[in-house]
Formats: sequence, C-alpha cells, structure tokens
Amino acid sequence: MEFITFLLEFLKDPLTVIQELIATYDTLIYFLLFLVVFVETGFVIMPLLPGDSMLFAIGVIAATTGQLSMTIIIPLLIIAALLGDNLNYFVGNKFGSYIKKRGNILFLKKEYITQTETFLDKNGAKAIILARFVPIVRTIAPFVAGAGSMNYRTYLINCILGAIIWVNSITFLGYFLGQIPWVKHNFEKVVLAIIIISVLPIILKLIKRKK
Repeated sequence: MEFITFLLEFLKDPLTVIQELIATYDTLIYFLLFLVVFVETGFVIMPLLPGDSMLFAIGVIAATTGQLSMTIIIPLLIIAALLGDNLNYFVGNKFGSYIKKRGNILFLKKEYITQTETFLDKNGAKAIILARFVPIVRTIAPFVAGAGSMNYRTYLINCILGAIIWVNSITFLGYFLGQIPWVKHNFEKVVLAIIIISVLPIILKLIKRKK
C-alpha cells in the first residue's frame, strides 16, 4: 500500500518527490533515478512508473537548483533505458507466450499487450522510437518486439536512437522551460499537460476504434 501511495505521488508531482529524495539521499539520487528508468523500461509488469514527467522534472531541477548535473544524468538515463529495453526484449523472446496466457499481472493488463502489438504492426521498426513517447506502450513495446518476429539488430538500432532522442528531448525541454517562472510555479499543470499529450494518441485510437 505504501508503494502504491508513493507511486501515485510520484506520478502526480515528480518535481517535489525528486527534491525530497535528493534531500534524503543526496548523490544516491542518480542511482534511484537510474533504477526508475531501468524498471519502467525493463519490467513489462511495471508500465505505470513515471517517465516523461520525471525526465521533465529532472531538467527543471538541473536548471533551477543545480542539484542534478545534466552531464551526468543524460548519459546515465540513456544507459538505463537501453539496459531496461534489452532486458525486456529478451524476456519477451523467452517468456512472451507464457505471460500472454496469464492475463492481468500486477499493473499489466492483457489489452495493453494487444494494443501494443497493433501499434508495432502498424508502424514497423520505427514504432520502437515512437513508443518512447507513449506511456505504457513504452514499457510493453520491447517485450512485444522480443515475443514477435522483430530482428534483434533492427530492434537494437531503433532502441538506441529512441533512448537518445527520448532522454535528451524531454530532459532538455524541462531544462529550458524550467527557467521560466510560470512553469516553475505551475508545475503540476505542466505535468498534467505532458501526461495528456503523451496519452493523446492512445485516446484518439480508442475513440476511432469505438466509432
């Protein structure tokens, strides 16, 4: 129950949560943030961890307080994303059919896998890059790619490109916008906007499917 509460708080206000973690753990925050990205991208059963909003918050903190170094955090989180994605790919390759038969597991719903499979079929290898910017799909896409027929070399190239583009774009967006006073004082609204923009493709797809 405490974990669920922490997760909901992290999703709602990652800026405050990260600052509290920095106050408690100091430089160990780098390891904790590495772990969050690694788990979100590497464990198919954990698709609800914060991603885009956390990267944005990291950029804001780096710009406004200097408590995080961009030269450290950027490469660190790219590595975390790559390690997580590759773990997820090989888990999908080995145990994909078994996990699909189990239905819902923790935060993983069977329809998430079905929707991600459709997303990959429609967009091909470039979907691995596009998936980086879509919550839930970001976590499940490597698993589905491994469970499916996507060649590992093709997957790896797009995985690397996706990790570099995702971490750099969202974190630097937070870094530059975080220096604007309005953004800093209305961070919850900004996070909400990021979440809405991130899940908009899924919402539009569901509306289209119902029609």
